Formats: sequence, structure tokens, C-alpha cells
Amino acid sequence: MSKSRRNSLSYRDAGVDIDAGNALVQAIKPIARKTARPGLLSELGGFGGCFELPTDRYHQPVLVAGADGVGTKLKLAIELNRHDSIGIDLVAMCANDIVVQGAEPLFFLDYFATGQLDTTVATTIIRGIGEGCQQAGMALLGGETAEMPGLYAKADYDLAGFAVGIVERTKLINGSAVTANDVLVGIASNGPHANGYSLIRKIITTRKVSLQEPFGNRTLGEVLLTPTRIYVRPMLALMHTVPIHAAAHITGGGLIENLQRLLPADVQTVVDTTTWTRLPIFDWLQENGDIDDGEMYRTFNCGIGMVLFVSKKDQTATLDQLRELGETAFVIGHTEQQSGDDRLVLLR
Repeated sequence: MSKSRRNSLSYRDAGVDIDAGNALVQAIKPIARKTARPGLLSELGGFGGCFELPTDRYHQPVLVAGADGVGTKLKLAIELNRHDSIGIDLVAMCANDIVVQGAEPLFFLDYFATGQLDTTVATTIIRGIGEGCQQAGMALLGGETAEMPGLYAKADYDLAGFAVGIVERTKLINGSAVTANDVLVGIASNGPHANGYSLIRKIITTRKVSLQEPFGNRTLGEVLLTPTRIYVRPMLALMHTVPIHAAAHITGGGLIENLQRLLPADVQTVVDTTTWTRLPIFDWLQENGDIDDGEMYRTFNCGIGMVLFVSKKDQTATLDQLRELGETAFVIGHTEQQSGDDRLVLLR
């Protein structure tokens, strides 16, 4: 007979609540069901999610995968105790990254890590993930919740997302079709999206600004937590009618870094920053952070969340269709034969 153990410890004593994790899985299931789409073969809760590829519609299917997070925008959500839209950001950062390659998003998985699991907060976050998946037309296939006391403070959490899409091999968008004399069509953002928030938080701390400060008809905190635009549906619709030579999701690195990634060796891009009106939040950030123009366009999207490279003859059709789909779009520049060392020229 084994001796009784004094001061016996449990996983809960170590800070991990298995029952709370199980309760969260049950709360998530109806959220995931709302994202169901053709191809989904499994329900949430198994060891892995199953999805059947739509080979009836794709003859040479190529899978396109992306992984991303929300970054330090999470710190503002935690500080303001506003968790309803941060999941949309997570999906957007992944879905927008794969649609620019011509891919139709199929499914999404999330990773949620925290110091102490609060099922109410976690369910709110994942409800936002479900909303993002519905906007992107993706199934929420599965995910992982990790309670890690000692690694995270109790209320802190981190998010990562993983998206998989599909594209016909012959329709893969990789920038190889870009030529001199293409035009750049920019699609408006609705704020900083989920990039540059370490600098944003530095500005707030340095200037001792309250997130409750009025900003237009909202507070500064509410403006900064505006969820990232998801461009999947307009992009997929446009791809059926207009040949897109390249597309860039304007994330970390801003306009400067993301546009240069797409260019053939002998082509440069000219962007005219006077062709669109920046949202007030970008002017506020530049003024309060005393940020020079170069740093602004290398850190933030500055009002342009997606850029399309199209032939000049398709310019009008591209703008018309995007506007019919409810997007705000502008011609923001063009490509030309490279004449110097600069791959990208910003006109101010």
C-alpha cells in the first residue's frame, strides 16, 4: 500500500486549469461552426483538423501558407480591456498575406497563449477570430490554447495565426509579370492596422497621452484598436476580371519595404504620396512622435493597406470595380525603367 502524500500538488496548483481549457473548447465550437465552408471535414476538438482540397475547381493546385501575429497592439487591447476585435487583426494579417499571391483562403488555425486562462476574455478573442474568418471566407479549422504561468503575467496573452489558401499554378501572383509603365492602385486602410505599435506605444508613453483622450467622435484608444481591413473578397473578385501583375499587403516595413519586395531587377517604383489623403491618426502620430517622412513610410501603411500593380490599360477597370465593391482606391504611382540605385522613389 502506498503511503499518503502530504502537501500533494496538482496542475491547478501550478497555475494550469484543465477544466477551464475544456470549457473554452466547448465555448469555441459554435464560433467555429459559423465559419464552416465546403471542404471542412472535421469539428473542433480533435488532434488535428481535416480539410478536403477542392480539386474539382483546381487542376494544378498550389497551396499558399502564411503565419503571423498581432504584435504589441495586444498591449493596448489588454490595457483597455477591449478584446473583441483583436482576433480580426490576427486573421487579417494572415489572410491578406496569402491573397496577394492569388490564393483563395481555405482554413485558419490560431495559437493563444496566456499566463492565466480567463475563459470570458479568451472566448471574446476567439469570437473575433471567427468574425475575421467569416470575412475572409475561411474555416476556423482548429488551434491551440496554452496556459503558461511564469512565462506570461496573469492577464497577458499572445496570439499567432496560420492560414492556408489555394491557387491554380498558372494564376499564381509572384511579381514576375511586373513591367515598366505599370500603374499602382492603392486600396485604403482604416488605420495603422497591426503594424508600428511599438512606436505608437512609445509615443503615448513619452508624451504621457491618455488612451481615453477624445479623437474625433471616438477615443484615441478606440481609434488605435480599429481592426485591420480584410481585403480577401474584393481581391478575389477583382482577380476574375483584371490581370494583377503583383500585389503587396502593406504591413511591417510600410510602403517602402513592401513595394520593393516585388520588383524585377530593372524596374523601380515611383509613389506619389500626394494622391491620397492620410487619415488623421497618421498626422497625429507624426506630429506627436516628431517622426520624419522616411520613418513614417517605412513603419506605417500611412493610409494604404494594399497595393496592386496592373497594366495602364486596366487602370480604369480596376478602380471602377474596387469602388463598386465598396473600397476606396487611388492611383498612387507607377513603375518605370530603373535609372539609378533607388528601387523606390517617394514623391512628397
